[in-house]
Amino acid sequence: MDGTVLVADDDRTIRTVLTQALTRAGCRVHATSSLTTLMCWVEEGKGDAVITDVMMPDGNGLEMLPKISQYRPELPVIVISAQNTIMTAIHAAEAEAFDYLPKPFDLPDLMKRCAKALENRCPARRQVAEPDMGDETQEGLPLIGKTPAMQGLYRLVARVMNADLPVLISGESGTGKTLISKVLHNYSDRRNLPFVTVTEADLVALDGPAKILARAKGGTILIEEIGDINEEGQGRIVRMIDTPGDFSPRFIATMQGEVSEAVDQGAVRRDLYYRLGGATIQVPSLRERVDDIQLLCDHFLNRAERDGSIPRLMSEQAAQLFRNYSWPGNVRQLENVVKRLGLTARGVEISLTEVEQALGNQPAMTLNLQKGSTDRLSADVERHLRRYFDLHGNILPPSGLHARILREVEAPLIEIALEANGGNQAKCADLLGINRNTLRKKINELDIKVTRRRKLM
Repeated sequence: MDGTVLVADDDRTIRTVLTQALTRAGCRVHATSSLTTLMCWVEEGKGDAVITDVMMPDGNGLEMLPKISQYRPELPVIVISAQNTIMTAIHAAEAEAFDYLPKPFDLPDLMKRCAKALENRCPARRQVAEPDMGDETQEGLPLIGKTPAMQGLYRLVARVMNADLPVLISGESGTGKTLISKVLHNYSDRRNLPFVTVTEADLVALDGPAKILARAKGGTILIEEIGDINEEGQGRIVRMIDTPGDFSPRFIATMQGEVSEAVDQGAVRRDLYYRLGGATIQVPSLRERVDDIQLLCDHFLNRAERDGSIPRLMSEQAAQLFRNYSWPGNVRQLENVVKRLGLTARGVEISLTEVEQALGNQPAMTLNLQKGSTDRLSADVERHLRRYFDLHGNILPPSGLHARILREVEAPLIEIALEANGGNQAKCADLLGINRNTLRKKINELDIKVTRRRKLM
């Protein structure tokens, strides 16, 4: 690399690391902990690229971008930030930063982006007035994450936000597809126009598409779960896109699963896919962003505390079990589980046992029990055990598993057998096929209460 890089960050360690890495790469570096100093360098014509943090002691790095653009429109600026939300990426995109990376960043990746910035040199950038972001991302599912999967999503959303293209958003249930569609509308040039949600019921009548277009008035039309809309309804969407009228809206659609599979299997018409696939956004599942789980848990617990709940935190073991769980319901399921734990936990720290109990009532990703199942007991036991192992993910359960499982099976077996015989231990031992003294020993070991009552059978 060749050129001078201006580095602004209030963290001395980050300044040192970046200075050393850029110097070894052949760059000259000016580093500072002050935005005031950075702006002085920019005004003096120093630097061929800028790397700046957002939250600085004397201001906000993003708020400096329009000023940098005014003085040096060709100067590329890379924004780094510990605020791992989609709003930071949107702020950076609207202020026309050259690039955006979350903290902690991958140093080789940042070096590649810096090299690209020095090679290309940004063209003149238009100034963009920063819109009022409000608090909309605090409602519903949060778009929070520091993992590469989420950061890539943020950058893609920011890039297509004002592009005059239809958008197809795919992903599993509970990942936040509808929220992303609202972000695309609320921070776009169409933000002051209507946002209209369309389902299959809106397309039944012949004049349904015309009514939808009239309501949209050139805003955004969201078609939810296009794979669930019948072929006739999809055909009407095609005609609506082809003849949008005088005020052409932006079309956004959501769907579950893989887009290509849905098209190949006929769930989505090819002509509709060709019209909606101007830009495609794949929302990652929670299993693909495990490192964001703790961040999301903290967010949900903090939100509950703001709403008046007792302050809570996750124990280390509980947090690890959360990381290992498969989360088939994704962020929505995580939110509901954390909310419940926030209400029912006995202490400030949520324990491993409490998480095991909460997740034990949740559906396992591979579990598919049907009503009226004729499976043998062994099949039910196998499903239970597989689910137990799934809860522990890529770590093994604590040792002593055999004794624990036998105890869990043996205790209810003896209790039910005793109830069936009205508490008569002699008859219970005979039913179980064990010695009466053995039964007594097990009753004591398993702390089973024996009550004489009318027999169940």
